[in-house]
Amino acid sequence: MSATVLVVDDERGIREVLRAYLADAGFRVLEAATGADALRVTADDDVRLVLLDLGLPDVDGLEVLRRLRASADPATAGVYVVLVTARAEEVDKIVGLGVGADDYVTKPFSPREVVARVQAAVRRLDGATDGPAPAQGAGERLEFARVVIDRGRREITVDGRPVSLTTLDFDLLSALASAPGRVYSRAQLLEHVWGYDFYGDERVVDVHIRAMRKALGDDAADPWIIGTVRGVGYKFLPERDRERRP
Repeated sequence: MSATVLVVDDERGIREVLRAYLADAGFRVLEAATGADALRVTADDDVRLVLLDLGLPDVDGLEVLRRLRASADPATAGVYVVLVTARAEEVDKIVGLGVGADDYVTKPFSPREVVARVQAAVRRLDGATDGPAPAQGAGERLEFARVVIDRGRREITVDGRPVSLTTLDFDLLSALASAPGRVYSRAQLLEHVWGYDFYGDERVVDVHIRAMRKALGDDAADPWIIGTVRGVGYKFLPERDRERRP
């Protein structure tokens, strides 16, 4: 059976367009016009990914996401969620709230872009991520002075403390750490980690970097895990990691 995608939006026109494009791509598509319906469908059906609009008429989209993440059912709590926002500025707020979204789309969007994101997300969930080739000698476990990334177990520790990242953020950090010191542009990260030709705003990478830094305890003003190369992109900082060995 093809993966099931739930489209949650109070605008019927948007739901119908996304349903048509996703169905053409081979997905089984369900719809919900309210937050309450979205919660009911994810509890009753085997939903793999949710496209969740924030501006719902009953339950706020962020509250829907919180309830999904707090679900006692592991399948529901772990469903891949792509938030759909009306303004790019809302994304920063979403990240600051730390509600655990896996990805973001801003309106107006291209239906083809949405389908590409869904396809790439399902590939990642199935373990077929297209990321940068690991550095020579890098395997399932990447160990640095204070950071350990276990790809097989999909676990990260910082100073021995487990850190929880979303599916996409884990893949993004793993990709950067595979080639320590190498600078990746936003476009390269979108191609390698997101796994599709990106149609939208490349700043979505910046949003995920900010979310990762917050979770990892990395200070953007004085980074020691993820470095910013102005005007270019990002890199993993193994040198700083070693310097801060306790």
